[in-house]
Amino acid sequence: MNSSEMNHEEVLRVKLGVLSRRHRDLDEAIHALELSGRADMLTIRRLKKQKLALKDEIRQIEDELTPDIIA
Repeated sequence: MNSSEMNHEEVLRVKLGVLSRRHRDLDEAIHALELSGRADMLTIRRLKKQKLALKDEIRQIEDELTPDIIA
């Protein structure tokens, strides 16, 4: 493996950063739509569903990056 290749953990960390930014962007978009007062509830519901799916994906990657601790 040469130095330009990323290992699995590095790839997961980059993906985690991207997903976290998308989650934050969706949160800001939802908030802006709700504040506008003329927001389409269907759009807001769809965005919230996407945000929840991102949260699940983020949690899954975090779980993979965090080693299990056996008590």
